[in-house]
Amino acid sequence: MKLTPLQKRAERKSRNQNMLDMNLVSLIDVFTILIFFLLSSASGVELMASPKAVKLPESMAEKAPKETIVVVVSGTDILVDGRKVASVADVMANKGELIEPLKAELDLLANRQVVRAENQAQTKAITIMGDQNIPYSLLRKVMYTSARANFSDVSFAVRRKEA
Repeated sequence: MKLTPLQKRAERKSRNQNMLDMNLVSLIDVFTILIFFLLSSASGVELMASPKAVKLPESMAEKAPKETIVVVVSGTDILVDGRKVASVADVMANKGELIEPLKAELDLLANRQVVRAENQAQTKAITIMGDQNIPYSLLRKVMYTSARANFSDVSFAVRRKEA
């Protein structure tokens, strides 16, 4: 018996119709459990990324870090949120207490608009990541410049000392 092309197509279609249906309910359950696991584990310990060039001092501090503007002071450079604003050699050669490029960058960041009212207090907070070997005079200049740029809440990043 010879089949016409139309009959062949109909036979193929009926043969492919016998595929098994996938049960999506169990797959949705697995994804739901996975999402809950990821959400619960994402709110764990907050860590601040420290550049390799900066060796932070150790402390017994128990307070968790906040998300603020980060000023990194290494042995060679001063960075604000990852952008180089000044070199330590130029800052130390300057006799004044104010670091002009740092103040200009902090003024720019301080003028950003705050979307939510509860985040208004965080706009005046700054975290200084200073290498443990930098001189105090440099740290004093950075703190003085931060205060002149109206950043009143100054924190220092440290490594937690293991007990």
